[in-house]
Amino acid sequence: MKKYYIFFLFFIICLKFQCQTNCSEAYSDILYAYSDVKLSYKANNISHLKEYAYKSLKAFERAKPKLKDCGCETSYNLAYDAYELLAKVDGVETYEDGRFYVKRARDIAKQSLIELEKCTSEAQEEKSDPNNDELASLQNEQEKLKQQQIELKRKEKEIKLKLAKQNEKELMLQKEQIISQYKTAISLNVKNYNDILKICGCGDKIMTSNDNTDSLKTKSIEEIKTYYLENFKLLSKTYVSYLDACDK
Repeated sequence: MKKYYIFFLFFIICLKFQCQTNCSEAYSDILYAYSDVKLSYKANNISHLKEYAYKSLKAFERAKPKLKDCGCETSYNLAYDAYELLAKVDGVETYEDGRFYVKRARDIAKQSLIELEKCTSEAQEEKSDPNNDELASLQNEQEKLKQQQIELKRKEKEIKLKLAKQNEKELMLQKEQIISQYKTAISLNVKNYNDILKICGCGDKIMTSNDNTDSLKTKSIEEIKTYYLENFKLLSKTYVSYLDACDK
């Protein structure tokens, strides 16, 4: 039983190989037929037209049994139709009549060639190696993972950007709060200093300066603190100098 199975398998393989060979040879014959029928249509006299039409006819004649064995039925039927048309060319008497049949045969030959290519392509796809399918699947998975990694990096970049904007916003709020606290403290000191100067009968009065808040916001928190510390020192020196002048 095992021997019969091996023989049958070997027969199937040989048959498949023979079909593929027939397809390849049929393709060559159809290509020659199509090339000759085009030359026939381009011929400028009836003698050359019939000569190339006959060559195309013989190529179709060689191709028909191979197409039959190949299993490409659509291509075979078209080749048969082209053959029948070219068989009529030899009996025509005028150049115009010959071109009529040749033109139709040319168009059908082209379609027969296209159908044979389709048939051969489909056969190649059917006998594709499973290992190739597995490799294609792995490559597809790899591409998916690559796209996922790109998407993750994009989201990571987006999150970092949002965090940076949030941190910047929080820092700006913190600066605004510090500036407001310092300005309030300065205003309170100026008021107290002026009240004391007034009680002491001093004619001088301390004026508050209008700080450029927008410019201060561009500085760091440490720079803002240093700026207002210097303002406090200057304010105190001015106050003391006014008191000294008041005693004289």
